[in-house]
Amino acid sequence: MARGTVNKVILVGRVGRDAELRYTPSGASVASFSLATNYRSKDENGNWQDNTEWHNISAFGSLADFAGQYIKKGRLLYVEGRLHTRSWEDQNNTKHYRTEIMANTIQLLGPKPEESEEQLVDEGTSQVPAKNDTVEEPPVEDAPTDEEDLPF
Repeated sequence: MARGTVNKVILVGRVGRDAELRYTPSGASVASFSLATNYRSKDENGNWQDNTEWHNISAFGSLADFAGQYIKKGRLLYVEGRLHTRSWEDQNNTKHYRTEIMANTIQLLGPKPEESEEQLVDEGTSQVPAKNDTVEEPPVEDAPTDEEDLPF
């Protein structure tokens, strides 16, 4: 990590469109989708207004494969990653910019949109599989195995 800098984004929101899975010329998986987060603010008259912010999310490799299979419109997700802005020029030499979140962690939260709350075993559970589907848990960072390494 560069000294004195942090580029980390954490979002919890609803998927705006199914993940689109593509492949690079070398065969690497790339998935992209949109995520909506909401916030409330007061207008000039003191009335509460609901506001939605849309985020462009990209994932690569096995995380992209996971996204392509399980990330569907309406699903509640936890996404962690970093901000990345890319630029390009079109045929008219007009420069365009796109800021997106490069995901390194994605977790499914709650039931699928069409499932009822009763079908959720534990309300805070992530990685809820659909009926007859299996979901691989995302990789977990290595935890200390020696009791002397535990922080308590």
